[in-house]
Amino acid sequence: MASAPAAEAAATLARHLARVLTELEPELLGLYWPHRSEFNAPGAVLADATLAKLSMSLPFARRDPVQMHYRAWDGATPTFVDECGLPTSTGAAVQPDVVLVPCVAFTPEGYRLGYGGGYFDRWLAQHPHATAIGVAWSGSEVQAKALDVQAHDQALTLIVTERGVV
Repeated sequence: MASAPAAEAAATLARHLARVLTELEPELLGLYWPHRSEFNAPGAVLADATLAKLSMSLPFARRDPVQMHYRAWDGATPTFVDECGLPTSTGAAVQPDVVLVPCVAFTPEGYRLGYGGGYFDRWLAQHPHATAIGVAWSGSEVQAKALDVQAHDQALTLIVTERGVV
């Protein structure tokens, strides 16, 4: 069970995220299934009566060739995993207009560090019209020089933390 401060941080992040998503009004929201200590974005979206009505999708990653696409998701706990071992949907391939992207670390300029592989960067490069929202804990903010941003890295539109929107 999470500590009281951790639970409050998660609730505050969920409120900030709900406000941003309500303003954006996505036609199709791309989520991610939480891994390790990532914020539980699907849980937060499903717990909000308004957001839970959104059309949703989850990423599906392939190892060879390295690529990612989204699949329609009905909100049920996934029973299928992609080639990287992450829970995903068996729904049809779709293209969300707003995607939530987990951040292990992020810069104020909107660059992020994930768990490697460049899956989200590749997808964002191929879908430049999608609104990319980073989701992170504020303590994972670093300066650009610490992240060593590369030419292929894609900046996020904005980043939501428990402290607000970056």
